[in-house]
Amino acid sequence: MNKPYPAPVAPLPASDRDGPPPSAGTAAGPAPAGATAASPAPLPPHRLPVAAVVAALGSDAAHGLRQPEAERRLAAHGQNRLKSAPETPWWRRLAEQFQDFLVIILLVATVISGVEWLLQEPRESALPYEAIVIMAIVLLNALLGFVQEARAERSVRALMALAAPESTVVRDGERQRIPAHDIVPGDVLLVEAGDRIPADARVIEDANLRTDEAALTGESVPVVKDAAAIDHEVGLGDRRNMLYAGTTATYGRGRAVVVATGMGTEVGKIAELIEGAEKQATPLQKELDRTGKRLSIIMLVICGIVFATGLLKNPVTDLDAVLGLFLFAVALAVAAIPEALPAIVTVGLSLGVRRMAQSNAIVRKLPAVETLGAATVICSDKTGTLTRNEMTVRTVLTAGTVVDVSGSGYVPEGEFTIAGATLSGRPALEEAVVRTLRAAALVNDATLTMRDGRWRVQGDPTEGALVVAARKAGLTEATLATFPRIAEIPFTSERKRHATLHADPARPGILTLCVKGAPEVLLPRCREMFDGIDLVPLDDAGRAAVTAQNDALAAQALRTLAVATRTLRAETLGLDPTTVLAAAGGDIELPEDIEDDLVLLGLVGMIDPPRAEAKEAVATAKRAHIRTVMITGDHPATAEAIARELAIVEPGTRVVTGAALRRTSDAELDRIVDDVRVFARVDPDHKLRIVEALQRRGHIVAMTGDGINDAPALKTANIGVAMGITGTDVSKEAADMVLTDDNFASIVKAIEEGRGIFDNIRKYLVYLLSSNAGELLTMFAGVMFAGLLGLASANHGLFLPLLAAQLLWINLITDGPPALALGIDPKDADVMNRKPRARGAGVIGTADWVRIGAVGLVMMVGTLAVLDAYYPGGMITLFATEAAPNPADEAYARTMAFTTLMMFQLFNVFNARSGHRSAFVGLFANPWLIAAVAFSLAAQILVVYAPFMQAAFHTVGLGLGDWGVATAVGATLLVVMEIVKAGVRLRGVAEA
Repeated sequence: MNKPYPAPVAPLPASDRDGPPPSAGTAAGPAPAGATAASPAPLPPHRLPVAAVVAALGSDAAHGLRQPEAERRLAAHGQNRLKSAPETPWWRRLAEQFQDFLVIILLVATVISGVEWLLQEPRESALPYEAIVIMAIVLLNALLGFVQEARAERSVRALMALAAPESTVVRDGERQRIPAHDIVPGDVLLVEAGDRIPADARVIEDANLRTDEAALTGESVPVVKDAAAIDHEVGLGDRRNMLYAGTTATYGRGRAVVVATGMGTEVGKIAELIEGAEKQATPLQKELDRTGKRLSIIMLVICGIVFATGLLKNPVTDLDAVLGLFLFAVALAVAAIPEALPAIVTVGLSLGVRRMAQSNAIVRKLPAVETLGAATVICSDKTGTLTRNEMTVRTVLTAGTVVDVSGSGYVPEGEFTIAGATLSGRPALEEAVVRTLRAAALVNDATLTMRDGRWRVQGDPTEGALVVAARKAGLTEATLATFPRIAEIPFTSERKRHATLHADPARPGILTLCVKGAPEVLLPRCREMFDGIDLVPLDDAGRAAVTAQNDALAAQALRTLAVATRTLRAETLGLDPTTVLAAAGGDIELPEDIEDDLVLLGLVGMIDPPRAEAKEAVATAKRAHIRTVMITGDHPATAEAIARELAIVEPGTRVVTGAALRRTSDAELDRIVDDVRVFARVDPDHKLRIVEALQRRGHIVAMTGDGINDAPALKTANIGVAMGITGTDVSKEAADMVLTDDNFASIVKAIEEGRGIFDNIRKYLVYLLSSNAGELLTMFAGVMFAGLLGLASANHGLFLPLLAAQLLWINLITDGPPALALGIDPKDADVMNRKPRARGAGVIGTADWVRIGAVGLVMMVGTLAVLDAYYPGGMITLFATEAAPNPADEAYARTMAFTTLMMFQLFNVFNARSGHRSAFVGLFANPWLIAAVAFSLAAQILVVYAPFMQAAFHTVGLGLGDWGVATAVGATLLVVMEIVKAGVRLRGVAEA
């Protein structure tokens, strides 16, 4: 059970702190446990100063908890999780396997059969074999269903663990990403726009931090947060210095110390009132449930006809005969009705989803697997998805000169050159480069560290590239630290710029504003330009010249950022020049016009090279008739250059900008959207319009996203794909699938896996339904046309082609191991050479139903032919030994029919693997299938030869020749279907 931070606040005991407890009477609260009842009531965290709350938790606002202490608290407090609904006991889940109506009838009939055996005088057998066998098979079926459901639940729980959200904390003085459920009281959270708040926390510091608390308080407007203590008691919605679990940061960033986790949070208190939610079936399961019910009605009608016909035709109508016929009819219904479809599909889906997780695609919602196979368009971001997301500064345009920067990736090694020559002897240009990169590194939240022998960037890759370039220019972290940050205006996708205000200790009272952002946004705000020596006016002609240079850089697939600055006195912001350094990290509201009248320092051009695997993935998607559309905020020239390199842009296709999109009506967008391959310089809300336009054109759309504003498009898309590395918690929550590597190739791989999963489900269904059809048609025709076939019982009663126990045995053995092995069949080699499955198309198509019917007819004809040939008095009687039937001959013929039908179904496993490919292609690609067939065959041999099984199933031993006949007749199914498949392949070639 999670233990919340004490409310009201009291210092933690010395054993639960990193440092010594504060003395009694400090701001942290009253004396520790053991104080007298007269002690004043301690205050809740929102009413205490930051230092008091941090001290009470035994934490450190700057360095966070030590890792060993965090682990100890996790063991003491429990994981940061809400209490889930109690798990259904295993015995109840096992009991649920016997709730099916037909199973209940079968159990009742079995009990009646046992009672009837007890009343027999004299008894026909030493034990009620039929009742025992049927009961045993029912129990085995129930156990199989129980194991399948337990396996599915374990898989789903494992997937939930894989998809667990992460949060950023400070531990041991370093930023770390950890699973949200490992957060403990005292952890210091780092919160940015788009993050899901994982626990209740007291704000330590903020930079224009706002949170959406609508889910908790109903407040529709984002709440502005600050670190100041509240000197009076207020309601939940007015606690501006508190962050609550389950809410979302919508703007700015901040730091907070965790005060409650799990059920101790405010949302945990609400969760106490909730007992649990019902599991929702996927659309696929619902469709299969509907299909199963329709088939059940049809098959029950057929079973009813068989039962009625049996009563009318049976000359013996005693209780034993009626009960035997009733058992047969119920067993036929149990064998024929696919009551396990939804459970088997859940197992198939969960196994497939786990394979997808191994391919870096975590499916959060099972229906996405079904939809993946139908995707026709992938709308992908560029940065980090189609490219490596390792931005590298290549050029610095400053003082009218393009300076090249060498080096690659995040290694801070490289030179600054012009046409291959160093900047030595050009001090003005060197100064311009240093000023530009210093400002770019100051207006920056990324950090460069060496970890495990590799340079890594913590933060945005673009900002990381600027830090690396600054380090190449000799601007170390210590150098930049001499310009402490006083305040900032964070970057947002709407503003497209980021501004920070810094103090200069060398010039008391003078503040420097550093701004970086899109050139088209910053250029209109610049009034002057630094030429390396002095400031010169920047008029419209100058802006046009810079814009032309920017376009030239973008045409080289470089992403450009403008860097500008402004110097102002502290008094203009109402700050005391003598204390301005003390305001570092504080909460200063900057005026809107502070970003005007800027001085342009230069442009920085960087490149994020395409992923090597992305080009191959785009080609694979194209072969699969899936269109790739790039949607990016980058410059159109940059986007088009990358898109051409990846072969996304083709002859006759278009590139559309966000500006053009704003002028385009929905009707016009619908008309052109099929011809567009690149949308560049788009706003986040444009993604939603693009998705809706593609959907109106009949496409199934997969859309990638990582920001807060991407959430509507991710929800609207048929498959929302969030970035696992760069994505915000909001985007992950809205998505159906999360990529753990942010790689476009993983999307295509997921679609391939999705198609394979769907194919395996279809294989299983075709196999199951065709095998059941063979059983049903054989029994129906055998009873209805027994007289025509010359099949009369040796006991002068109704002749049954197979007995109830034999039917149930076939159903158990064929619906078990072979069917489950089909669920892990390897993907077809041509799975990505086919068109996507039509939206709304059933799992079983018209061609599949024809296959099912054809297989059922072949099984019926072959099984009845063998039965007739081995039974005296039949039409064929090739193998009959007597002219008149006797019980031994009847058992012999029925054993042959029993074995032949089993062999038919074992051959049908291989036939069901594809509707067009030969069963001999990749015959041994699935060793589990070979093992499952071998197991079923061994089980049939045991039934035929083991004496106790012979008594239970009324079988007799067969000779080697008999097995040859059963195998040869069963193999005719494979021969017939191979001819049909050859015709399908020839027709496909002709149509192509």
